[in-house]
Amino acid sequence: MSMASVTIDDIREAAKRLQGEVSETPCLPSRTLSAICGCEVFLKFENLQFTASFKERGALNKMAQLTPEERARGVLAVSAGNHAQAVAYHAERMGIAATIVMPRFASSVKVENTRGFGAEVVLEGDTFEDARVAGLKLAAERGYTLVHPYDDPAVIAGQGTIGLEMLAQQPGIDT
Repeated sequence: MSMASVTIDDIREAAKRLQGEVSETPCLPSRTLSAICGCEVFLKFENLQFTASFKERGALNKMAQLTPEERARGVLAVSAGNHAQAVAYHAERMGIAATIVMPRFASSVKVENTRGFGAEVVLEGDTFEDARVAGLKLAAERGYTLVHPYDDPAVIAGQGTIGLEMLAQQPGIDT
């Protein structure tokens, strides 16, 4: 599946994989934002996910599709925070070894939360690009599967499940 070919069916399949594994979060109107924007605005409360971010959806959808061999080798992600925690949390739940490369400036709270989920955290680089380059090199050397924070069809389909939930919860949403 290429990037251009992520379809509604891919997102529906992701929703089946995620059923019962991530929270179905509320989608509620915001009076304040609606007044500011002059239209009805709804908010999806993904901060209620266990790791407080929608990033769990894409990370889990990607890892749920790994082959047994890929699971045995482990996964690697490069992230300064939310994606790091999501990959580490679901990898721990699934019994997959996770290595997370984080730039040295990453929040100490997010570093410790990521370690708390059992991931090996590698602090590398003064910029995110430095961390990314180091992460790609490490993944290649050790044979890890990269769980990209956004540039992966399985991750995109997982994040897309938010839209399905929003439409189910608020059928009048038109944009």
